[in-house]
Amino acid sequence: MTPIRPDLDTLPAYVPGRTVAGAIKLASNEVTDPPAPAVLDAVARAAAGGNRYPDMGVGELTGRIAEFQRIEPERVAVGCGSVLLCQQLVQITCLGPDDEVLVAWRSFEAYPIVTQIAGATLRTVPLDDDYRHDLDAMAAAVTDRTRLVFVCSPNNPTGPAVHRDEFVRFMESVPDTLLVALDEAYAEYVTDPDAVTGRPLLDEFPNLVVLRTFSKAYRMAGLRVGYALASPEVTTALRKVAPPFAVNSMAQAGAIAALEHREEILAGCADVVAERDRVAARLRELGFTVPQTQANFVWLPLGERTAEFAAHCAERKVIVRPFAADGVRVTISSAAENDALLDVASSFPAPS
Repeated sequence: MTPIRPDLDTLPAYVPGRTVAGAIKLASNEVTDPPAPAVLDAVARAAAGGNRYPDMGVGELTGRIAEFQRIEPERVAVGCGSVLLCQQLVQITCLGPDDEVLVAWRSFEAYPIVTQIAGATLRTVPLDDDYRHDLDAMAAAVTDRTRLVFVCSPNNPTGPAVHRDEFVRFMESVPDTLLVALDEAYAEYVTDPDAVTGRPLLDEFPNLVVLRTFSKAYRMAGLRVGYALASPEVTTALRKVAPPFAVNSMAQAGAIAALEHREEILAGCADVVAERDRVAARLRELGFTVPQTQANFVWLPLGERTAEFAAHCAERKVIVRPFAADGVRVTISSAAENDALLDVASSFPAPS
């Protein structure tokens, strides 16, 4: 028999949003518009040097991120999307099944996967009745076996953001030796003035790691670039476990161009936010429960009717993302595609 780890038989698979020819895809939290022209130009120029290995240290991009975030370059670690950085965080904190990773649930579906890949144990704490992180319950769930906590804000797939005061209280209540990762993949869409922003808290809490990405608001999901802001001790460890040449030359060049043109690119977030609020309001009028969302998607907690709603949409050429028997996540897109979703939702019997 081939000596493959037997526990991989139980490894949960990451389920990407379906792509169906001729259908509207609202399943993967992608932005409808392509990368900015300046990004595409930078990628094309970098592709001409595709016969050479990329800068393994990601030096120039690291410096640009440090300048943008007003932080020392040694406190920045760049990765192949923030998902790989999540896996690296588990690798640098956990040695085996006696070490635990704590998450809210339901939250980002990659957390259980990267935890099991590293051989660690996952512990979950239910979201509260408003589909938000229950940080008091999470703090109470921390034990001497807990090595890493993921806090996703805004939470994927439910949408609410963690508030600054509750997050600070959480950080003050957990051991300062416990690494806490604040995953801010959707931070650019946040409009709630009470929502937490991780960067200003890094000096106060050296055990905090802030994760950001170019995949969403910067419209670069296919290029795979994310980064972590943390103490030099943590970023050094992240670089040690990173796969060699994980961030390719085209991705590095595209991310540098995106930062150079960030004001123009991020201006589009306002349109997404306006559509998000419009779609959420209309779905509530139709009788759906929609939690307050601060991301580029809305969550419909449909329970046992989740698969039924997803099938109803698919039959009408709108692809949404069902999550088992919990609910459906719907990405906010253009006004026309959002209208198509609302039209389909209006023909679905409203939840009781």
